[in-house]
Amino acid sequence: MSPPAPIPEIPFYLPVGNECRLFELAFAHRLPLLLKGPTGCGKTRFVAHMAARVGRPLYTVSCHDDLTAADLTGRYLLKGGDTVWTDGPLTAAVRQGGIAYLDEVVEARKDVTVVLHPLTDDRRLLPLDRTGELLQAPDDFMLVVSYNPGYQNVLKQLKPSTRQRFVAIEFDFPPAEVERKVVVAETGLDEGRAHSLVMLAGRLRSLKGHDLEEGVSTRLLVYCATLVQAGMNLREAVQAAMIEPLTDDADVKKGLDEVVLAVFG
Repeated sequence: MSPPAPIPEIPFYLPVGNECRLFELAFAHRLPLLLKGPTGCGKTRFVAHMAARVGRPLYTVSCHDDLTAADLTGRYLLKGGDTVWTDGPLTAAVRQGGIAYLDEVVEARKDVTVVLHPLTDDRRLLPLDRTGELLQAPDDFMLVVSYNPGYQNVLKQLKPSTRQRFVAIEFDFPPAEVERKVVVAETGLDEGRAHSLVMLAGRLRSLKGHDLEEGVSTRLLVYCATLVQAGMNLREAVQAAMIEPLTDDADVKKGLDEVVLAVFG
């Protein structure tokens, strides 16, 4: 979990469709938002960009198996010999007005979604059983959650009754031309090499579901371009940022190397 992150400058984000307009409308009309898409496709950057655009602090929670409702709402802690209530990030966002962003919400324990439900309907309430408070979310509070449907299984999935409480946006890796602009803007790499890396990423993504569980993310693509821009040999950068993170299987890596050779020669 991270503290609120007011951002003085708007983080770079290049829209693909109407996602920015939809976020602004959801914020203005107090609607919760669900982002769906593969890891590393830009969901978290999008939320940071939009939080800065609407001028509200961002409270980000990276969900995991051990995340409990108390981690979100808060708990009593010992401070200087006294027991003091300390707000969790969700409670802080409700009290102060901000964007509460729960990344990979399906990874959290089931009691987390129970806490979220009253905030996702017209009540917009957050009950704090331990303090006896019932907080009414202000107009400038917004709840955003995200998850990767590709990693869902029988034990980890967002129930339909929960999904239907949100307005939803489906994300994917951007089109090649947009992704090239992202790489250039993020790293300063020249357009020629950025184009080649984007083409390689597209070829590697085509192997998803065959030799790979996941394709190269835009995040990894930016990492690779960063290494190249810093002076690393192109093939070494590709190996470090676009091959090794994808698999530990030697035979699969050999196959990926052949794809790299076909693209770069």
